Amino acid sequence: MIIGLTGGIGSGKSTIARGLRAMGYMVYDTDCEAKRLIVEDMHLRQQIEDLLGKDVYENGVYQTSVVARRVFTDMNLLSQLNAIVHPAVKADIQRWKTRHEKHSEQLLFIECAILYQAGFNTLCDKIVAITAPEEIRIQRTIARDHTSAERVRARMRAQDAEKDIARADLVVNNDGKTEIMTICLQIQDFFRNFAG
Repeated sequence: MIIGLTGGIGSGKSTIARGLRAMGYMVYDTDCEAKRLIVEDMHLRQQIEDLLGKDVYENGVYQTSVVARRVFTDMNLLSQLNAIVHPAVKADIQRWKTRHEKHSEQLLFIECAILYQAGFNTLCDKIVAITAPEEIRIQRTIARDHTSAERVRARMRAQDAEKDIARADLVVNNDGKTEIMTICLQIQDFFRNFAG
């Protein structure tokens, strides 16, 4: 069974994903893998340079902050970038899924903030939405990314993750009051029981 983990920026998806990995589960991190593909896939890289300019790669290094400043203030540009990157990531997920499904009967997880918007939900059997109060999400993101509250809010608007909660099979609250491993066990037990 393939489980999508989604939730807005600062909701704690990555922390929960680390907990699931510690329990022995395979988790595909779409952000991490997209960054890998953006550097390694030369066709994808050329498309990004054509869209955003050659300065988004400096000495072969993708300039995330440069790209973020451009696309999170221009929704049209963000849509164009996503139309380039998402199909490459989706194809990579499909390869990962095929590779791991052959060797495992256990749950597999895909971590993605924009699971529905990117169309990755079609690769999942079930979805978990991770939530947290907005102010906690902003504080977490500022601490992690050393950015401003205004930039975090712009990214939150771009993701628009709140509407995805209603579509999830399970919603978990990661407000910092419940231990991460308790949340991970809740997810594991829910889907084991669901599958059973």
